[in-house]
Amino acid sequence: MNVPAQTKTRSETSEGRVARWGLALADWSEKWFPDALVFAFLGVVVVFVIALLTGEQAGNVATQAGKNFWTLVPFTMQMAMVIIGGYIIASTPLVRRAIGKLAAMPSTPRGAIAMVALCATLTSLLSWGFSGIFCCFLTRELTKRMPGLDYRACGAASYLGTGSVWAMGLSSSAAMLMATRSSMPASLYEISGLIPLSQTLLLWQSIVTTLIVIASTVTVAYLSAPSAANARTAESYGISFAEPTAEKEVRTRPGEWLEFSPVLNVLVAAMLVWYLVGVFRTSERGALAALDLNTYNLIFMTAALLLHWRPKSFLKSVADAIPATGGVLIQFPFYAMIFGIITGTGLSEKIAHMFVSISSHETYGLLAAAYSAVLGLFIPSGGSKWIIEAPYVLQAAIAHQVHMGWVVQIYNIAEALPNLINPFWMLPLLGILKLRARDLVGYTALQLAVNAPIVFFLCWVFARSMPFVPPVK
Repeated sequence: MNVPAQTKTRSETSEGRVARWGLALADWSEKWFPDALVFAFLGVVVVFVIALLTGEQAGNVATQAGKNFWTLVPFTMQMAMVIIGGYIIASTPLVRRAIGKLAAMPSTPRGAIAMVALCATLTSLLSWGFSGIFCCFLTRELTKRMPGLDYRACGAASYLGTGSVWAMGLSSSAAMLMATRSSMPASLYEISGLIPLSQTLLLWQSIVTTLIVIASTVTVAYLSAPSAANARTAESYGISFAEPTAEKEVRTRPGEWLEFSPVLNVLVAAMLVWYLVGVFRTSERGALAALDLNTYNLIFMTAALLLHWRPKSFLKSVADAIPATGGVLIQFPFYAMIFGIITGTGLSEKIAHMFVSISSHETYGLLAAAYSAVLGLFIPSGGSKWIIEAPYVLQAAIAHQVHMGWVVQIYNIAEALPNLINPFWMLPLLGILKLRARDLVGYTALQLAVNAPIVFFLCWVFARSMPFVPPVK
């Protein structure tokens, strides 16, 4: 329902300052921020032009873009399975009851949004994939229970783990890679040697940084949540989430007996459980470190088989989930073009050498954070982006006598910042929430404006004060 102009202006003046900023940015992004696909196209064009300005030949740039179009196909499938796995788990009666109990806890829309932000940041330390999916379904449940809940702000809150601290926990590809000899490229090992987790994720500086950013993120989410008078509810978008109806077991043919029997679900799940136990028991990096994206997806699928109990129920849930994967399937190849231009033409190397030449011990932390954040706009992939960045930033760290473990953490905390305005990582959530990137970016951009100075300052201060540790080989 549209609010008359005078009433809207009068009610907005009663909001706090941060809430007014959030409303203003949300209104701006809904008008001006492009669709996620258009953002991807713009990224391709911008990176293409930058490559030409640095002296690359147009033909070579186009070749690298096209050659890498399918590079992210395995990752695309992983992300599609994140969505499907989240859907089929959340559609089970057991998980619906758990989410319902959590959704019943807050008493105000502002408290609900802060709770989602806290859940998003904390769960992202375990798995960024789980964080987004779980919080999306929590947001959906809250919309059914909480009148006056701003759907944009709550949807943005469910994404905040991916835009803040996810890489400071067990999801960190960079920290896990640097601690595992068998995972490191030989050329990178020659530069840095091993960097154990005690020198990255478990540094007290890392823990303090993580806690500060979580506190800042939750506080901004709480203060920026608008009152019911100014809220854009799910209903205002024409979105409703009806409770799934119980399925009646109607068998019309003898051959359908197995579709309604739990026998096959149990047998297949038992084999997968056997495999997963072996994965965690034999992991070189420890049991929790084995929780990569493939393992995470397989755990969800195994749990879904058992929780749905029957093939018929499992298959119906999968069919309901498929429409939410459309954005991921069509857009990730265009981000792969950006990745191909940057890595295939030497553009990344040129930028990195410029970074090394202008940095010093005093400025390294700030410049490394800024460099990682900017590059993250164009290569939205934590693990592969670190492989590109690591040789240059670690060589510069040795030259400037900067703690190399903290360099990894600078990368981890700074490279999450561009996720707040890059729709790439939003795509799985957008399908579940039935929103567009422009609906969330206003509130995530406010988080970026607050958190970026905090992150840059902490990266700079700790880089200057921590003693240099020589490479261990």
